[in-house]
Formats: sequence, C-alpha cells, structure tokens
Amino acid sequence: MARAEDLKTTAIKRPTRLGDEVYNSVYAWLMSQKIQPGSRISIDNLARELGVSHTPVREALSRLEAQGLIVKTHLIGFSAAPQIDRTRFDQIYEMRLLLEPFATRKAAALIDPGQLITLQRLAAEMRGEGGREVASYSDFAHLDGEFHDIIAAACGNGVLRQSLASLHTHIHLFRLFPHTGATTKANAEHAEIINALEARDARAAERAMRNHVKRSYARFSTYFH
Repeated sequence: MARAEDLKTTAIKRPTRLGDEVYNSVYAWLMSQKIQPGSRISIDNLARELGVSHTPVREALSRLEAQGLIVKTHLIGFSAAPQIDRTRFDQIYEMRLLLEPFATRKAAALIDPGQLITLQRLAAEMRGEGGREVASYSDFAHLDGEFHDIIAAACGNGVLRQSLASLHTHIHLFRLFPHTGATTKANAEHAEIINALEARDARAAERAMRNHVKRSYARFSTYFH
C-alpha cells in the first residue's frame, strides 16, 4: 500500500478542456488568416474539421465574439470580424496614448511583486525564453495583450482597464501582419517599461509606455501604406 508521503509527490495532470482546444485552434486560424477577415463561419464545417460536436464550437465562437474576432449577425450566423481600417487604427492609438501612459505612471506606485513577476515571465516568453517558443504573431499577440492588461490592472482603475480591454487592441493589430515574427524592438520596449516599474519611477514608466505606443504606431501603420 502506498504511503501518504509518496502520494503527495504524485501530481495528476489535468487534461485540457475540449472547449479550450477548439478555441485555441479557431483563434490561431483567425489570427493567421486561414479564416479570412469577413468570411462566413460554419459551425457544421468547424465541428467536422476538428472532429468535435457543435457544443465546444459554439462555446469557442462565443468567446471569440467577446474578443472582437467573431461577429454574430441575426438570421445570418457567425463570420470573422473584418480587418480594421485606417480610421479605426488611428482611433485605437489615440485612446492608447491618452490612457496607457497614465495607467503605467499610476502602476509604478501601486504594482505588487506578484504582478512584476508576471510581467517578467510574459516578457521572457515573448523573447522565446522559458521553454516557450513564440511561433507566430498570434502567440505574441496573446502574450502582449496579457502584458498590457497586467499594467492596466496594476494602476487600480477598473474603468480604465475595462476601456483598454474593450479596444481588443492586440488582437486587431497583430491580425494585420499574420506571417511576421515578433519584433526585438517591441521586446526591448517592454524591458524599458518593466525596468521603470521595478524602480517605482512614475515619470520613467509613463515615458517608456508613451514611447512604446508611438513606436508601435509607426510599425503597424506601414500596413496601410
């Protein structure tokens, strides 16, 4: 009979939920444009291709709708969200420049050690460290969104955080360049932000985030040229 101390060292791995697996697959197809922006999405076809029932597909599509990647139209059904246009792109960055430097300045005084550790981990993963390979911008977009959300959460203003989240910034931006790898420039900018937050330097944190947003605008605006 096994001893109690032996049982404590035997961890049972939780299986990945089927709904999560379906979500991850459809998310990757949308971000890589295997499912083209604006195209109709058939629940029957997805279920057949993934070898699952309709239930996890519907669950995944509902999650993706909440993220702005899927649009549901009455009497028509689901379709991939259209690509953002230049006007929407400029408006997103206007909002980011208004909110994110301010949020980062506040976060410098309020961020806790756990949140700093999470930021460091996310930054390392975006650099391809820690045993996780960032294979595409869809992976990078997910990590980048988490990175910015942690900072918004650390500022202590829930309304501000919700406003930034509602833009679905990282999903829409990284859909513009589905076949390009994560840039070292963005990673270097993230490091500057983390250094300022660790130093509790509010002005440096605000400046680092403002520079990051402006440089990001310059990088992504080339899509519209």
